Amino acid sequence: MQLSIVVPVRNEAENVLPLLAEIHAALDGPTGFEVIYIDDGSSDATPQRLTEALTRYPRLRVLVHRERYGQSAALLTGFRAARGEWIATLDGDGQNDPADIPKLIAARDSAARTDLQLISGFRKNRKDSWPKRVASRVANSVRSSLLGDATPDTGCGLKLIARAACFELPAFDHMHRFLPALVQRNGGATICVEVNHRPRTRGVSNYGVADRLWIGIVDLAGVLWLKRRALRPRAKELPRP
Repeated sequence: MQLSIVVPVRNEAENVLPLLAEIHAALDGPTGFEVIYIDDGSSDATPQRLTEALTRYPRLRVLVHRERYGQSAALLTGFRAARGEWIATLDGDGQNDPADIPKLIAARDSAARTDLQLISGFRKNRKDSWPKRVASRVANSVRSSLLGDATPDTGCGLKLIARAACFELPAFDHMHRFLPALVQRNGGATICVEVNHRPRTRGVSNYGVADRLWIGIVDLAGVLWLKRRALRPRAKELPRP
């Protein structure tokens, strides 16, 4: 298995089938892939749509949280279940464009660095409301200046990450907002690729302005602590005389 697509969702019933159709249209071909949806305690018809999708898409797997744990927990569930050597993530609201996944793969394949572990999408032309764009811009500016992760848009759900790197990440709530810094903390290289961003046309956002700004800034202190105390010991085994 070359690639796993991990999609966390909560109350996205209207987006399940259209997005799955787009994912398969973007990736059907010689590349071996699977799609993993994680239902994070939905209270709408999302479970029913996912059950219906299982009858249509043999590559689809569905994991269900018994209650709402949050996006980071859903991603961790997907990472642990993934079989692919690389994992692509995207939000389940339809704003990330699955057609950009091959673009991230191409950027990985053309990169000169052998230690590359994360390719992060950059939504240069965002299609969100003005308050959301301002909140994200402030949070990204503060985060980037303090963490030095050289990533202008860590909130973009569209990413490509080496599966091996996922098992070295610290697990905590909202960790998905800091993936580039956390990968770099463990010695991996990251790059950014400009991707498409689309307006939400179905469903209602699960996040507000406070989630993008104040909570992110509070979590920043914890990530700074982790970064400053990172341990990356290197050793070699002596040959037997």
